[in-house]
This record gives sequence, C-alpha cells and structure tokens, in this order.
Amino acid sequence: MLRRSVRELADAKIAPFAAEVDEESRFPREALDALVGSDLHAVHVPESYGGAGADALATVIVIEEVARACASSSLIPAVNKLGTVPVLLSGSEELKKKYLGPVARGEAMFSYALSEAEAGSDAAGMRTRAVRDGDAWVLNGTKMWITNAGVSELYTVMAVTDPSAGARGISAFVVEKGDAGVSFGPKERKLGIKGSPTRQVVLEEVRVPADRIIGGEGTGFKTALATLDHTRITIAAQALGIAQGALDFAVGYVKERRQFGRPVADFQGVQFMLADMAMRLEGARQLTYHAAVKSERAMRGEKIADLTLVSSACKTLA
Repeated sequence: MLRRSVRELADAKIAPFAAEVDEESRFPREALDALVGSDLHAVHVPESYGGAGADALATVIVIEEVARACASSSLIPAVNKLGTVPVLLSGSEELKKKYLGPVARGEAMFSYALSEAEAGSDAAGMRTRAVRDGDAWVLNGTKMWITNAGVSELYTVMAVTDPSAGARGISAFVVEKGDAGVSFGPKERKLGIKGSPTRQVVLEEVRVPADRIIGGEGTGFKTALATLDHTRITIAAQALGIAQGALDFAVGYVKERRQFGRPVADFQGVQFMLADMAMRLEGARQLTYHAAVKSERAMRGEKIADLTLVSSACKTLA
C-alpha cells in the first residue's frame, strides 16, 4: 500500500520534471511540494513531534520509490533523516520540540555537516572549531560537500570543542541558515543527482546559543558515527530506486526494440542479462530491508552489535 501510493505520486508529480531538474541543475521544488503535500518529505519524524512516525523500513521504501523517479528528489526525505537523526539520538527534549516540528510540517529541511577538506570520519583532521563564549558557542570553519546546502534551513554541524581530546573533543550543534556568519560556497559541478545542491557551508564567527548543542560536550563524534550507521541504509535505498528505475526502463526498451522480426526481449542472451540485473537488485534490496529492521530496533533502544556491518554492507552492495 505504501509503495503503491508513493510510486503513484512519484510517477505523476516527480518523474515529469526529473530530466529538466538534472539538466538545469536546479532544486526540485515540484518534488518538495508534492512530498510535503503527501507527508512523505520526513516520514521518520515521530508522531510525538508532529511527524508521521514511520519506521526505518517504511522510510527506506519511500526513498526507494522517489529515487526510482528522480534521484535528486529522493535526497529530500533521505537528507531530512540524516540531519535529524543526531537530534533524535542525542538531543535534549527541548531541542527535539524546537526543530523536529518544523521539519515534520515541511517548513524546514535539515542537512548534515560533518565532512571537511581534510576530514570526514577522521576526527584528528577536523578543523572547524567551537569556542565557548558566555551563553553561546562561536563556530569557525568550512564544511565540504554538504548535501542540500543552501536550501536546507537547519544543519547539524560537528566542531572541535577540545583540541586536546581527539574524538572525545568533538561536539555537535544545530546551526540555522539565518544565523549571522553562515554562508555557502558555489554549487559543485557533478556528474549526476544535479538537482540536489552540494556546497560548502562556511562558518565565520557564528554564535550558537549554548542550548543548541546536541548531547553533552564531547559526544559529537559518537553521535556522528551512530548517525551514519542508521543513514547508510537510506543511501542504499536511493541506490535501489535508481537501479530499479534503470531496470524498468531497460525492460521497456527491449520489448519495443525489434531485430530479425521480433523484440530483442525474446533473445535468451538479453534475458540472461535482465535476470542477472534483477537478481542482484533483489539481493541488495533484501539486505537493505534487513538493515532497516535492525536500524529501527536500535533507534528504539535495543543494542544491535552488527549495525555498522550490515548498514555498510547494504550500502556497498546496493
């Protein structure tokens, strides 16, 4: 039921603009409006904060079906989850109430700013600093390759608060697009998924109120790694949707293309190739769904020892 409804929406209101969005490298506003109108833009937000309360598997299905129609558009629900998971995992109740509601209502999108020119998962290479100044933190630094930067209103930003503490010296903050000192670099020129902007997030003397820290001081890197365990799965879902869209197109083409008086779909060699594609796709799908179930259990507080493994595996396979 969920898959069918999302597919119908994507085919009717997202797919018609997909080629234009990619060719013009423009953000898919049509998709955002359609997804918000159907409450599919951030389905993972719990009902207690105004969201649909969808579990991780349902979220994967939404992303997969949107990606089948338009890869760029699928990053609306995917990145909304990426940006908000740190708040869900580690944020105070006040922070959750303040920021999850606008995302659930479609009033804001939430991006994730971890990577830098010389650092991603390498904590020692992180250069963005946050220095305490009274009742605020002052952030300086540049985050690289941030998905939906410039169109998202909210950002989870990782910054070094104690340079002597290594990974334990990194903290997470919520930064608002309108905060003084926040700016964005030019859009990266990409080979694909060009409707979703990838840009630098530049922080120059950005004052962030102390109550916008996510979790305790020094817990940011732990939160970042836990977030990636949950959201590698959403990127796998995007890959599944792209692959399914390509396979569907290929099947349609070989039924129409004729050689020697019959459709090329009748040739066994072509059938072998399509069967191999479908087999690999379904294998990746089942592993991704398995990982989503584990992710949901972990979000509910269960200890899942192999979540890093299965989330990495499904992303790699998909």
